[in-house]
Amino acid sequence: MSNDNGLQDAHVRIGTKQTMRMVQMGLADEVYVAQDADPRITSKIVALCEESSVKITYVDTMKNLGKACGIEVGAAMAAIVRP
Repeated sequence: MSNDNGLQDAHVRIGTKQTMRMVQMGLADEVYVAQDADPRITSKIVALCEESSVKITYVDTMKNLGKACGIEVGAAMAAIVRP
């Protein structure tokens, strides 16, 4: 993932519940989804992003997404939100 520091510096909401909430509220500019996350979880956010015209960027692993967000554990998804 090339934008590691950008995610740490941006206004980010990490995790399934927070990401879904930000997209539903119309506050998400972009959503990052880990490709190795459970498809039962990621398919819901992908569909919601497509409905809401929110850009989706795929990351290879949950571990890499978590690291890019500045946390020590993996993350299935994260949203960049408007400040």
